[in-house]
Amino acid sequence: MKTILLIEDDTALRENTAELLELSGYTVFTAPNGKIGIEKAISKNPDIIICDIMMPEIDGYGVLEKVASEEKTKHIPFIFLSAKTEHKEIRKGMDMGADDYLTKPFDEQELLSAVESRLAKASILAMRDNTKEAKGSEDDENPQNLNQLKNFFCDEGEINNYKKGETIYRKGDHSNSMFLILKGVVKTHTMDANAKELITGLYKADDFLGFTSFDDNIPYNETATAVEDIEIVGISKTYVKDILKKSQDVSLELMNLLTDNLSEIKQQLVKMAYSSVRKKTANTILQFVEIMNKKPEAPLRISRNDLATTAGIATESLIRTLSDFKKDGIIEIEGRDIRIIDLESLRDID
Repeated sequence: MKTILLIEDDTALRENTAELLELSGYTVFTAPNGKIGIEKAISKNPDIIICDIMMPEIDGYGVLEKVASEEKTKHIPFIFLSAKTEHKEIRKGMDMGADDYLTKPFDEQELLSAVESRLAKASILAMRDNTKEAKGSEDDENPQNLNQLKNFFCDEGEINNYKKGETIYRKGDHSNSMFLILKGVVKTHTMDANAKELITGLYKADDFLGFTSFDDNIPYNETATAVEDIEIVGISKTYVKDILKKSQDVSLELMNLLTDNLSEIKQQLVKMAYSSVRKKTANTILQFVEIMNKKPEAPLRISRNDLATTAGIATESLIRTLSDFKKDGIIEIEGRDIRIIDLESLRDID
């Protein structure tokens, strides 16, 4: 019989939910706050944990952080319960490694479906691990190159969709996850000393995102925002770290990829420092065309602020330069859309 640890400070909800789960054939342990919940998670080693977020003593985020740090309990599926419906609260829990998120009030079938699916996934993963151990084939199953690593993200990661302008993660958030972009374009950005936004990178489909130090408590040093509607898959940094430990080839390929990205960023900084405003504007338009996989003659819809901050110039200067390009017959401007008319002239701007 599968065991469930239910951590909830609302007595009525805790008792009613426990009864519902017991009637469905589960053995249920309960805890009225996060502190007792952590103790029971370690002592009882349940098959799954269902935990409220806002609680006395230690909140749900603290429970998850502690459970995930213990060797004995780090693989236990974790479902958050909360009355909070704000997107940022949901993302915070999932980014920390939660497997699912239920918003109060939830119905019986919604809860049971979440529990059943997460237990089933855990059983499948456990069977895979046992098979690997029995056959001694763990190295064969581990990704051996960068493409296999991307496949691993797609197979094992959590897929999420963001609308244009939504934030994937913010500067200062704990960097518990790494991402692979499946569709769309993402910008990373930060603020300078004068509170001016600076775009630090543009990432397209099939690019990795969110790589930081593999230390558990290192925060993201920039914010990531969707430039257009995107689909992205995230996976725990712990899993990626384990893969890199087991595969030297993947580590080297990833190192080369990150080195190439760093070189591109350095080249971009040099252009921002020494190029003219016209050259910066032209290069940035071409960069967005390439990143967004647009044909040169196709309309490019990108905010003037994003163009300016990527180019490292004032928005007013960018707008004036775009007007000059239009007068010169290099581009057309239709509302927010920019259409390249003379690609060679745009490339040759000094």
